[in-house]
Amino acid sequence: MHFLDQAKIFIRSGQGGPGAVSFRREKYVEYGGPDGGNGGKGGDIIFEAVTGLNTLIDFRYTQHFKAQRGGGGAGQNRTGAGGNDLVIKVPVGTQVLDDDRETVLLDMTEVGVQKVLLRGGDGGRGNASYKSSTNRAPRQHGPGWPGEEMYVWLRLKLLADAGLVGLPNAGKSTFINQITNTKAKVGDYAFTTLRPQLGVVRHRNREFVLADIPGLIEGAADGAGIGDRFLGHIERCRVLIHLIDIHSETDPVEAMQIVEGELEAYGAGLDEKPRLIALNKIDLVDAELVKAFTKELREAGASKVYPISGATGKGMDALLDAVLEHLPLATATERPTGEVEEEADQKPWSPI
Repeated sequence: MHFLDQAKIFIRSGQGGPGAVSFRREKYVEYGGPDGGNGGKGGDIIFEAVTGLNTLIDFRYTQHFKAQRGGGGAGQNRTGAGGNDLVIKVPVGTQVLDDDRETVLLDMTEVGVQKVLLRGGDGGRGNASYKSSTNRAPRQHGPGWPGEEMYVWLRLKLLADAGLVGLPNAGKSTFINQITNTKAKVGDYAFTTLRPQLGVVRHRNREFVLADIPGLIEGAADGAGIGDRFLGHIERCRVLIHLIDIHSETDPVEAMQIVEGELEAYGAGLDEKPRLIALNKIDLVDAELVKAFTKELREAGASKVYPISGATGKGMDALLDAVLEHLPLATATERPTGEVEEEADQKPWSPI
């Protein structure tokens, strides 16, 4: 399935149905009179966040959404049927923006929540509602109120607890493959990752979602490379893991400063998020070099450095322990395996 995180669509709520002009004509009824019913209300445009979707690819092929209009009123004071609401299902984390692509109209962050964006038009009044002591036989009626319409942009921001950042070829895909069931592409060239990857990490009987975005290069916040487009996917993360390639030609301190500068230039609070510096690919160098670069990174501002190997898994436990410290305990805490049951649970069953 192709990944699409932005889409432009047209939406229109239903128009209200027209009111009816009708007069009673009943046998054995001495006085007749107006009995035209009101029109029905038009359908609303509703957005719903659902599970099972992680892309906006469906909106590439269907771009116009129109709710049903209300039914017309009828004689015998019958109100027209209301138009059916149109529910547009989007992935969790989708933002609905105005046509200016800046004003956020809706932010769908909770599964199952429905939010009305456009309200359907009210139905027109039938002639029975115009009856008064001075207007016994009204013939006017309301045509029904028009619905609302607009173009909106859908922008998907993946919901993840932790995010991976770093220069191209820092080993992010290998890292996420090591600790999750994700099958991210790995290659010895820049921008192997072309779209964000999500994986579920299980560690210490807890679970959290990890997001991997394409590598950042200098000037990414201004549009260089492809990582700037996907920085929005880590805006909701609670902690960022900054992978630095110790085996790269780029000095680790310089690599850290480049990424830190791009996060600050992008804004949206990314530079304020907790960051864990992970010195990757330590299996390719000797221990003395690891110690030297770790010292340099700490002198350059890193509070703590975690030497790891994404290929062998060395040092992963310490890094993942640090990630869990930044996450709430409610992130899918499971019962430890082999836990002894309570004494009351071990008693044999008895009908008494």
